[in-house]
Amino acid sequence: MPETARFLYVIAHGAGAGMEHPFLAEVSEALAQKGVASLRYQFPYMEEGKRRPDPPHLLHATVRSAVDAGSGYGLPMVAGGKSMGGRMTSSAAATEALPGVRGLVFLGFPLHAPRKPGVERAKHLDDVDLPMLFLQGTRDTFAGLDLLGPVIDDLAPRATLHIVEGGDHSFKVLKRSGRTPEEVTAELVEAISIWADTIL
Repeated sequence: MPETARFLYVIAHGAGAGMEHPFLAEVSEALAQKGVASLRYQFPYMEEGKRRPDPPHLLHATVRSAVDAGSGYGLPMVAGGKSMGGRMTSSAAATEALPGVRGLVFLGFPLHAPRKPGVERAKHLDDVDLPMLFLQGTRDTFAGLDLLGPVIDDLAPRATLHIVEGGDHSFKVLKRSGRTPEEVTAELVEAISIWADTIL
């Protein structure tokens, strides 16, 4: 953890990969270089080597436990995570406030399944009384920007959208973009840092 950390980001993993996934590790390292601490954690099903995510009530309880652990560092906190992890964090916050959490950061909000457009997964966001940052790629098949954009507009001024040009759901860009994975990660971290400075 950075000795002079400005805030702590409590990060949940996506449905198919745990907290040691290279993407989350790279984001955490890049955050540390910006003076931002991170706390990654795993849901029980991933700890047990299962493929099927736990029921929502258990996922929510895990989010709350992680936030409670994060509060022990005495830093301002934001929470969220990659895909399902971010959505479970927001749905937990919609059910009951997450003590000490000042905002939510979504690394690819999974608005809908690929090729099954819809906005049902965003309904609970109306009940989240926190600033929210959505980091989304233009090639993300889990969140068409034509659908996500209006959702975020309806949540204004609580919600902010940062678009990663050419990024897919994992923020991978095509080689012809001329951008490296490190550059994309730097963009994500810079966006988080700037946004957090406006709300903390």
